[in-house]
Parts: sequence; C-alpha cells; structure tokens
Amino acid sequence: MDEDRAESTVPSCVSLKSDWSKGVIVTFRSSEKIERGEHILSNWDQSAPPGESSCSQSGSRSGDAEMKPKQRSDLQEVIEGHKISLKRRCEHVTEGTNEAGSGTLLNTIYTELYITEGQSEEVDTQHEVRQLERTSKKNIQDTPIKCQDIFKVLSEQQRHIRVVLTNGVAGVGKTFSVQKFSLDWAEGLENQDISLVLPLSCRELNLIRDEQHSLLSLLHVFHPTLQKIRAEDLTVWKLLFIFDGLDESRFSLGFNKQQVISDVTQVSSVGVLLVNLIQGNLLPSALIWITSRPAAAYQIPPSCVDRITEVRGFTDSQKEEYFRRRFSDEDLAKRIISHIKASRSLHIMCLIPVFCWITAIVLEDMMTRDQRGELPKTLTDLYSHFLRVQIKRKKQKYGGKQRPEELTEADKELLLKLGRLAFEHLEKGNIMFYSEDLEQCGLDVSEVSVYSGVCTEIFKREIYCFVHLSIQEFLAAVYMFHCYTRKDTVVINQFLKFSKPNRFSWFTGLFTNNDPVTSLDDFLRRALMKSLESENGHLDLFVRFLHGLSLESNQRILGGLLDQRDSHPETIQKVLNNLKEENSDEISPDRSINIFHCLMEMKDQSVHQEIQEFLKSEKKSERELSEIHCSALAYLLQMSEEVLDELNLQQYNTSEEGRRRLIPAVRNCRKFVLSGSFLSKSHWEVVASAMTSNPSHLRELSLIENQSLTDAEVKLLSSAMMHPNCRLEALRLWYCNLSEISCDSLASALRSNPSHLRELDLSGNQLQDPAVKLLCSGLESLNCKLETLRLSGCSLAEISCDSLASALRSNPSHLRVLDLSGNQLQDPAVQLLCGALQDPLCKLETLRWLHSSQKPKPASLLKGQQVEQKPPAEKVLSERKWWRTMKLAKLHLSSRDGLSWSCGTRYRPEEPPTNKLFSWEERALNLSSVCLSLVALKSNLSHLRVLDLSSNTLQDSGVKRLCSGLESPNCKLERLRLVDCSLSEISCDSLASALRSNPSHLRELDLSQNQLQDPGVKLLCSGLESPNCKLERLGLWRCSLSEISCDSLASALRSNPSHLRELDLSWNQLQDSGVKLLCGFLHFPNCRLETLGLRSCILSEISCDSLASALRSNPSHLRELDLRFNNQLQDSGVKLLSDLVENPHYGLETLRQ
Repeated sequence: MDEDRAESTVPSCVSLKSDWSKGVIVTFRSSEKIERGEHILSNWDQSAPPGESSCSQSGSRSGDAEMKPKQRSDLQEVIEGHKISLKRRCEHVTEGTNEAGSGTLLNTIYTELYITEGQSEEVDTQHEVRQLERTSKKNIQDTPIKCQDIFKVLSEQQRHIRVVLTNGVAGVGKTFSVQKFSLDWAEGLENQDISLVLPLSCRELNLIRDEQHSLLSLLHVFHPTLQKIRAEDLTVWKLLFIFDGLDESRFSLGFNKQQVISDVTQVSSVGVLLVNLIQGNLLPSALIWITSRPAAAYQIPPSCVDRITEVRGFTDSQKEEYFRRRFSDEDLAKRIISHIKASRSLHIMCLIPVFCWITAIVLEDMMTRDQRGELPKTLTDLYSHFLRVQIKRKKQKYGGKQRPEELTEADKELLLKLGRLAFEHLEKGNIMFYSEDLEQCGLDVSEVSVYSGVCTEIFKREIYCFVHLSIQEFLAAVYMFHCYTRKDTVVINQFLKFSKPNRFSWFTGLFTNNDPVTSLDDFLRRALMKSLESENGHLDLFVRFLHGLSLESNQRILGGLLDQRDSHPETIQKVLNNLKEENSDEISPDRSINIFHCLMEMKDQSVHQEIQEFLKSEKKSERELSEIHCSALAYLLQMSEEVLDELNLQQYNTSEEGRRRLIPAVRNCRKFVLSGSFLSKSHWEVVASAMTSNPSHLRELSLIENQSLTDAEVKLLSSAMMHPNCRLEALRLWYCNLSEISCDSLASALRSNPSHLRELDLSGNQLQDPAVKLLCSGLESLNCKLETLRLSGCSLAEISCDSLASALRSNPSHLRVLDLSGNQLQDPAVQLLCGALQDPLCKLETLRWLHSSQKPKPASLLKGQQVEQKPPAEKVLSERKWWRTMKLAKLHLSSRDGLSWSCGTRYRPEEPPTNKLFSWEERALNLSSVCLSLVALKSNLSHLRVLDLSSNTLQDSGVKRLCSGLESPNCKLERLRLVDCSLSEISCDSLASALRSNPSHLRELDLSQNQLQDPGVKLLCSGLESPNCKLERLGLWRCSLSEISCDSLASALRSNPSHLRELDLSWNQLQDSGVKLLCGFLHFPNCRLETLGLRSCILSEISCDSLASALRSNPSHLRELDLRFNNQLQDSGVKLLSDLVENPHYGLETLRQ
C-alpha cells in the first residue's frame, strides 16, 4: 500500500486549493496537527476581484536601509534551527495520504513556473478556466520573473520592493512557489540577505482568527523554533513574512478603520496585525509576500503594493518538462505529451500544474494497462476516468473482494454524498468546509478520508477542501445528474429556481419557475440558463460537465453511478439542437461562449468544423452565421495566435444577437468597429477588458451611432484608457449622444500617465461649449499626446474656440489636426483660434472648417496653420479602401484623398453619417477671415500645410489676398482646396502667380465647381509651365471647360519636368476632340500622370481609340482611368482599354466605365 501511495504523484507546482496535498481525486487527508508550540505550514492557494481602498502610508516604504542582526551566537543558532525546521517541512511534496515529511523530493519534480509582473484583468467576471484560456497565449512583451527574484529591483525606475502580491488561479502553483522559495533560502541557495523567512498560511491563521495575539506571540505559535526570539531582535533583522492563500482567509482586512500598531508586543487580532504589517506601521523594514487567487486580491489597496506578479502556470515547454520529470518511462511521457497536444481543451488546462497531475494519473493508468478504449479528449471524459482511477486505487490500498473497476453500493453512496457536498457549496461559492458541513451531507470523516485524491483534510480542526475547484465542480455535476435521473424534484427545483425570472426574453412564456422538468433536454436547457444568469460564471464548468455526463459513453466510465435511461440518441440530438438554437439576449457575450463549450463536451464537432471552414473561406461575407457560430468564432478568434487587424461586426452576415456574441473577439484585434448596435453594460465591460488585458492589442476603437453608450459606459471606457496595460491610439465616438459628463471622463483619460491616445473623434455629438471646455482641460495636460481632434457637428460656438485656443497654446501642444466643420462658428471665433495659431508653441498643421447648413456664416480660416476640410472619414478615404464603390452622383473625388460633399450625401454603415452636417447652400466667408488666413500664411514658423476654404463665396478678391500669402517665403502650404467658391478667370491669374513663386510648396490644388472656363485655365497653365511649379494634383471638374482647355493643359504639361500625377477634368464638355489633344501630352516622354478623371465628358469610342494609342506609348505611367457616365463609348471602344488592363506589359491597372 505504501508503494502504491508513492506512485500517486503530486504535480510539481500544483497549487489549487491545497497545493501540497495532491493525492487522489476527491480526497480528505489528515494533516499535521496544530497545537500550541507546534509549527504549522500549510499549502494552498486561490483568488478574487480587484477593488479599491485607501492605504495609510504611515511608516511604509521605510525599509530601504537593511538592518543587520546582532551577531549573538545564540541568535545565530536560532536562525540555523529555523532553517533546518523549514527545510524539513519544505523539501518533500506530500502525496495523497502520506504523512508530512514523506513523499517525493520537491527538487526532484519541481518545474519552473511562468511568472510575470502585473496581472490580468476582469478576474471577477470570469470563471478561472476562461482566465486560463486567455493566459494560454504567452505575451512576448511580458518579462518573466523568477520566483527567487520577486523582491529584486529589475529596472532603474523601480523603487525599493517591500510588499509583493502574487496572483494566480487555483492550482497554478502559488503555494509550490512559496515552498520552493522557502526551501532555497533554508538550504542557503538564494536570498541569503534575508535573516528569517516566515511562511504563514492563511488557512491556519483562520484557526486563531477569534483570538488576540501580538506579532511576537504569533511567530512563537506558528514557528516554535523561534521561541528564543525577543521583540528587539525582530526590529533589527531583515524579515520576510509570507502570507499564503489570502483568498482562504476568514478574517477581515480593514485598511480604512484599523487601529495603528507599531509594537511587535502589542496584542490585537490577526487581521489588524496583517494590515499594519502591509501598511508598514509594524516592522516597516520587513518584506511582505502575499499570495492569492485573483478574486480575493482586491482586499489589498494598490497603494500598499510595490509589485504585483502573476503565476501564469506552465508554458508549453514547461508542460513537457513536467511530464518528463513525472515519468521515468520516456516513451510513456512522449505519448502523453502527444495526446495532450492533440486536444486543445486538455492542452490549455495543462497550464495548471494540478491539471497536469490529474492528466498524468489518468493517462498513465490507461496507457499502462490493456486499454482499448478511446483516450479522453474532453474534460468530462478525463474527470470521469480520474474518478474511476481514484476508486481503483482506494480499493487496491484498502482491499476488497470486488474487482477494482467495480463500484459497490457503498462506493456509489459515498461518492454521491461527496457530490452533494460539492454541489451545495459550489452554489454558495464555498471551497472550504467544516466537519459539520460533512455531517449535514451524511459523511463520516474517517470513511471519507480514504479518498485522499479528491478531498483533503487540512488540519486537526477538520477543515476540508477538494483538491481542485474543478473536481468539486465535476462531483457537483455528477450529483445533480443523479438527482435528475432519480427524479429528485426538490433538489432540482431548488437549483433551477431563477432569481430574476423574466430576465431572458426568449425564456418568458416557455415555462415558469414552478413548472416541473419534463425531459433531459428540458433539464439541461434550464440548467444552462441558470449558469448564464451567473455574473461571474461560477457555474460555467459545472454546466459543461453536466452536458458531458448526458453522454452514454461517459456514464459507462462511471460504472453504474448514473442511470442511462434518458440518454437516447433522439434525446441527445434535442439537447444539441437546443444548444445551437439558444438565444441569450441580455447575457454577457463571455457567458454565451460557454454554450459552445457545452457542445464540445458533448463531442459535437459540427459547429467547430463549420467555423474552421468559414475562416478558410474567401467569401466570408456571403456565409450566414447563426448565434452559436458567432460564439464559436468569438472563442476561436480570441484563442488565435494571430492578432486580427480589424474586427468590423457589420461585415458578418448574422443577426444583431450574433454580432453581440462576436464582441469578445475584440480582445485579439487591433481595430474594432461597431455601428448602430444596442449594447448592455456587460458588452461594454468586455470592450473595456480588451483595453486593459495583458497584453492589450487594441489600437483603434470606432463606435458609430451607439445610442446605448451612456455617460456611465464612457466613464468605463475612459477608466480603461487610464490602465497601464491600455495602448489605445484612436477613439472614434460618432453620433453617440455624448454629454458634458462624458467629456469630463475623457479629459481624465487624456490627463492620465501614460496616455497613448493620439486621435479622438467626437463628431456628431451635441457637446456644446461647456463640454469642450472640460475636454480642453485634458488637452492642456503635459501627459496628453493627442495629435488629432475632430469635433465636427458638435454645436460649438465662440466659447469653445477660446478653450481650444488655450489648449493650442499649452506647452507643449501636440495637436496637429483640428476638425471644427459643421459648427456655427463665426469670425470672432476664428480670430480667437488665429491668435493661438501665431503662438510659437502651437504646432497645428490641419484645420477643417466646413460650414453648417443651418447658420451658414462660416468663420474664416487660419493663416499659418493647416486648414483642411474633410469629413471624419478622411483617413479611410485617403487610403482609398471604399470610395470606388460609392455612387458618384453623391460623392465627387477630386484626388486620391480629397473630396467634396454634395447635399444629401449618405454614408454606408461603416462611414460616419455626415449628411446632417454639410450643405452647399447659403455659404459665405467674410473677407476679414481671409485676411486672417493671409496673416497666418505669411507668419514666420507657419506650420499650416492644408487649407480648405471650399463652399465659401471668396470670389476673386478673396483669392487675390490669399495668393499674396502663398507667395510669401514663409508659406509652406501644400494643399489648397477652393471648391465652389464663386471664382472666375481672375482668380486663375492670381493662382498662376503663386505657382510661379520661388519656392512654391503647393502640391495639390482643387478649383472644381468654379466657372473658370477656358480663359481661366489658359491663365492657370502659365503657372503650371514654370520650373518652380511642383504641383502634383489638379482638380478642375465641373469648371465649364472645352477642348481649348485640353490644348492649354497639354501644352503646359509637356513642360520639363512635369510633376503632375493626378488630373480630374470630369463633368466638362471636352468631347473626343479634347481628349485627342490631351493624349498628345500622354504620348510625351516626360509625362508622369498616373490618374486621369474624365467622367461625363461626352466621349465616344473615338476617345477610347485615342487613349489606347497613347497608353501603348512607351513609357506610359497611367495607372487609373475613369470614364464613367460617358454613354457613347460602345463595347468595342471599352475593349481596347480593358485589353490593356489585362496585358501585364502596360501600366494601366484600373479602368472605371
């Protein structure tokens, strides 16, 4: 029996509920006795949600000076005696029911764990298995930290490390890390600058939570070898207190209202002593190390912690190392490793050392006997086998007449009682139980102790726990399924009772809370709904197991423990159909993913396979996705090693609910676009978690017409932006009904350190002046690095310009682009901004000022800064990702990224709906504003690069004044747009003079929709011919031109060299004769034209022939040719050109006709 016990190996770094006592499945183990004067060192770990609290800093952080101990020989003997005692307790891993001090040497099986600085987020809303799935992808940005180095300063920026908090899910190895750290110190290998390492288990501290102790007497109780230590010794030694398993503590930690204790002899409760140690009131030079499951770590205020680390479990290589250390048979280790890699769920779970141990026990048993059955691939499979192995080992150890594989009635009764214990306390959220809890379930302690691999007795006072939470969840599912098969309506009805009966819209009307369960599919469906109701997912794994246990194959493994009466193929198919058709409105999309996992536990691979095919498909938008498909896709995208460039929910052919289920994939994408969806708080929480996850991949977040984005949700997102993990660079909130309160939240985010945000777009929100004033308080912060701010159509007035001017003068101002289009701003507002533009600290390069149709008194533009008028989608437009598909009757392109809006323009869903803002009617620009622009252009240190005065009645006099600025040596303007400004040939003369100026920086000129006529173009061409002219883009559409203009342009463009790359002559009556003249330029060797626009120019196939001939010339640089709305081209003419597109020897790539 002892030999059999030795085979029951514990995971090398197992740290679940009881990391040091891993023996068999549901095990109760009688551990070391805890009595006065007798040392106790327990082994455990767990977790809980982060929160906020204030931490008094009196005396804290004062431990930089290392105190040297008195060199008394008796004290040195005490230290050596403590090391010997600690080594004796830490050098062995206790397995199963082995007594303390026996078992396997820790150093023999210990496998290094993956520990990182920082911690993952949303731990309070996720089942720990889901957290594991996320951390299964190693972050290449993480810096691993070795267990023995957690108190060492790793960079120059870090201050002295006094308090360390180590988080990790149950069973991930926290307690083993404590044990390894303590052993290395006791053996003189590491951290020898520490005088005493003092491990204190929170489990064991619970036993004296109602007693009063001083810190000195506490050490005497838990470390009896230190009886000779005096109070003054503690103040001069460098001490390390290790509080292991904070999540298991039953004493309160009140950081706000605790009494201050600074004397090690002062008596108080355990909780008060611990708080004062952490705060630094008591022994301020002592080091403190606390381990906890994440969900309990919130008890300690962040201000009290110098370093947070997270035990992430095993990396892939560490998993393999564990199994190789575990098995001396190299071939067996290889086979086990190979099988685990083949099952994604098993491979992910093996992040947890205790799960590696469970897997090792099962697969070793199956692979070393005549096992012809299929190896387990699902969690239910694995845990069913694990339970059988524990039963078998118990029988081999304690004897019995039956074959080890057979379950006696006594076995079944005992296991179901354990299941009842597991279930009742799982519902309550309990992981530790007392002897009275066992008695209530009819369990006898001495009888139960034989299952040492399932449940563990922690110490003499009879506190118990399951070896791992997942084992408790599995046994709970076994018990609940048994209750169903036995029609135990009392237990079932109590479990299925909903606290919020009408929460699920689809659920209402199907049945009420009091309706009896009618069938297996009905039972499982209602159990699933119960689990989805949980806010933290504590029933997720339980309900997965419940579905897995419905399969006859798993019931057979359990050897008659469960009846198989209802597991008919027809019933199972109903269960599968229910899962696939389940609607989960108002449920967190993270919860919904568990529906997909339930399918996988039932070994239905159909949805998984269909999604794999979808991901390989080249026509994804054509394939319709159901809600369950979307849950599966969200899971797979999250788990993918490849980060998605963009997740745009509108691109998926699915329902609104399907799109909502896709939201969790935001955690693994760089850009997220969400348009017009109604989301609940839980959905926004997922988005916020993506911004704070470790690592956070999200760089761009675009939310369009999301009316459910309230002030509370904006505050949530703003708080996420302040998180150190957040790397968001662009935030676009178009038409989201934002208010003044939202701007205050966003300003806080801009002030945060560090703020990575570079672009903020709030267009289409009725912010008004008070909101902008709040926003500007963030812009003025030295931490703010915002470069682009868009406030198009935000109902702004002069007061907003005053606030913005102040922000632009701030030192330093990083703002480069400011969009104020669609606001009723008049000249006084412009003057305020222009004052800021002349400030040397202002670096603004682009200003957009397109005017509103409601109060068409547009203020003037800046002089010396770039004033560019483009709608909020400018970046998308400039990248030319979608404009080719727009209807030209509504959108006119004058260049690659320049455009003008006509009245009634409509965006597609992925574009901002700007039709409400712009109109071509009733526009006017006061000449005083043009003069201000002139001042800016002439100013020294003028940063202005883009100026857009479109749709203003500048007239020729205004342009003449403007051109005097263009001719200034200080002017660096590169883009000038004067679309629809009531200009004539006189303006062309002024502009030609500017183009001839030395030097001319102008690269783009758009004069479209002005009645320039042929004489005007002829005057303009005198500027184009100048060697000083470097113009690359020229827009002349709808300018009343004829073939005469074509002749003038061809002549001018033959000048040497010609820099022009884009020319748009659309909507002019050029006719075939004009195109023929133009082609004379295309033949010319110096021609570098790449894009030519000839829409609606009254052309026929003759023009096609002329163009084809020109394009065959060598060289021909033309890449894009637009001939749309010319109805007389004929197929034969178009074919001449389309053949050139197909022929790789010619440069033409795009033909629009």
